[in-house]
Amino acid sequence: MQAADLFECDVKPAEIARQVGVSHQIVSDWRKAWRQGGRDALRSAGRAGRKPKLSDEQVVAVEEALIKGAEASGYANDLWTLPRVAEVIARVSGVSYHPGHVWYVLRDQLDWTWQRPARRAVERNDEAVEQWTKKRWPQLKKAPGASTH
Repeated sequence: MQAADLFECDVKPAEIARQVGVSHQIVSDWRKAWRQGGRDALRSAGRAGRKPKLSDEQVVAVEEALIKGAEASGYANDLWTLPRVAEVIARVSGVSYHPGHVWYVLRDQLDWTWQRPARRAVERNDEAVEQWTKKRWPQLKKAPGASTH
């Protein structure tokens, strides 16, 4: 049964809320609309909530800029942070977002996921590390007083 049918049957608002799965206040709002305009007043009013600030075209432009990388946008390294993404969104689209809200844009509109960069020093010398683990580390393990557990 739809809410309008339940209103016509004079079902109590609390029971309608339970059956439909909404709050009592929503049922009260619906009942008021139904009394003023009948079934037509209860027809869907479209999407709920605030409309996105970015148009579909702007989202595409932002994603294209992000795909090019942070260095291409003038940053010192290729790491995207939420404040950096907020700056790129503002530069590309003219729409400003708080850095804390940028994550919702990335996740919900771009389907991007959170990634943590590998923690490696820029100065790291993989060849020296390999030599140390093959030669020096076994010597240290065998040295007197070295822990065996």
